[in-house]
Amino acid sequence: MQGYPPPPGGGAPPGGYGPPPGGGVPPGGYGPPPGGGAPPGGYGPPPGGGVPPGGYGPPPGGGAPPGGYGPPPGGFGAPPGGFAPPMGMAPGAGMMNQAAPFGIEPTTGLPYSDKQKMTAGLLQIFLGSFGVGRFYTGHTGLAIAQIAAVWLTCGLGAVWPLIDGIMMLTGKVTDAQGRPLRD
Repeated sequence: MQGYPPPPGGGAPPGGYGPPPGGGVPPGGYGPPPGGGAPPGGYGPPPGGGVPPGGYGPPPGGGAPPGGYGPPPGGFGAPPGGFAPPMGMAPGAGMMNQAAPFGIEPTTGLPYSDKQKMTAGLLQIFLGSFGVGRFYTGHTGLAIAQIAAVWLTCGLGAVWPLIDGIMMLTGKVTDAQGRPLRD
């Protein structure tokens, strides 16, 4: 043994200490498992013999039908024809409307504005003291009123544009033409 003290009471050291009995590791690996088994270098042949020549062999119950898979099972007719448009909609109404290039709001039926709700709300929150969010939506009178409120109250009126910006982000806001802002 190399460098290990003998175990207390003498005898052989416990497993894992030192080389295997009979010397070092045998050449070519550790050899077959105890009690026989597959030879080193692979798994060996499958149990019960080798692989039949030509692959797996025919499936149970006969061979494959000649010429491929065969016809599909019957029982279903041809798919139905086109569907009628929903009640109240003319044919072709699902196509883009030139009067509403950004779509139509589903609950009111009004066309969406070309302005965005996120842009208007953020402009109003960060630059609301100058009325920028309301200028963006086209509400010039409201923007001037917010500017006047902020400047005449020495900045205390800035709460109004801040709340207005939050309402723009969370509520249904319209532009100057009454169209709802896009999401």
